[in-house]
Amino acid sequence: MLIGEVSRRSGVSARMLRHYDRLGLVCPTSRSSTGYREYSIGDVRRLFHVESLRSLGLSLSDVARALDDPSFEASRLVVEMAAEAEERIRRDTELLTRLRRIGDARPEDWEDVLGTVALLGDLGSVSAGKRQTAALSSVGDRPIPADALAEAVLREPAPNVAGALRWALAQTGGDAVAALREGLDSPDPVVRRRAADTVVEISDPAATELLRQALSHDDEQVRRIAAVELAARGMADAVPTLVEMVFAGTNDVDAADALGMLGSADSIVAALMDGPGDMPTRLRVTQALASIPGPAASQALRELAQDTDRSIALTAGYILSQRE
Repeated sequence: MLIGEVSRRSGVSARMLRHYDRLGLVCPTSRSSTGYREYSIGDVRRLFHVESLRSLGLSLSDVARALDDPSFEASRLVVEMAAEAEERIRRDTELLTRLRRIGDARPEDWEDVLGTVALLGDLGSVSAGKRQTAALSSVGDRPIPADALAEAVLREPAPNVAGALRWALAQTGGDAVAALREGLDSPDPVVRRRAADTVVEISDPAATELLRQALSHDDEQVRRIAAVELAARGMADAVPTLVEMVFAGTNDVDAADALGMLGSADSIVAALMDGPGDMPTRLRVTQALASIPGPAASQALRELAQDTDRSIALTAGYILSQRE
């Protein structure tokens, strides 16, 4: 076949075919009766191999090596190319995320764009001071989108900076809840704890619902953080977790205070009195009852004042004297 016919059938321009010929990559090896150079079936097959390899992103020199060098390791090159593609995707994803965040900040002119870019850059600074300043500055004329703040707080190790980021996120209302939900599902327990500590700072109903869902979280620490905050919000869903905290002796003082915030429900007292019978647990239950108002708690304390363990009886008696 002459070059024009090969071009039509292959979709490769005549100009590119001549370029391949000059490089020695695909050269017509036959001659017509009139002396014109023609592409043989083997040449056309090689052309399709070249185009297939180029579609993978190989350079022409790599294509030539792949076709002509017997020692060429195709598998190694494919692995290298996959790694390069992943790196390009990572960079492009970062760029897309940055552009979307700038767009979410609704800049009115280039000065606003540059200001937002600077704040986003400072959130990733190695300087804790710059990160904190960026967090505090985000509540103003150039707000940083909530997902960027959430991403920053989930990776922030400095307590002061994390506090500033949590405060800034609280000002965004429920916008940050989706990003923090991902943080609660992180395989890293430190990230899960940061996400939970941040959600409790947000008063939006979406945050409250996320805390309710966290009561069934696999991470015990997340469940406890959620329960204490939900009690402060008047949610009785937290009672079973808080009672278990008293029984286990883990943050039992916080749990008792949280139970007290929920009022004098007889069910709370009944759940506490239905715990394990060992002395340390009974003592913690006695102490927890001090935080709970109402006659049911007082009656439980009277029973405990008759406990066979002297320390429990004395504790219950003292609490009763203070209540009366």
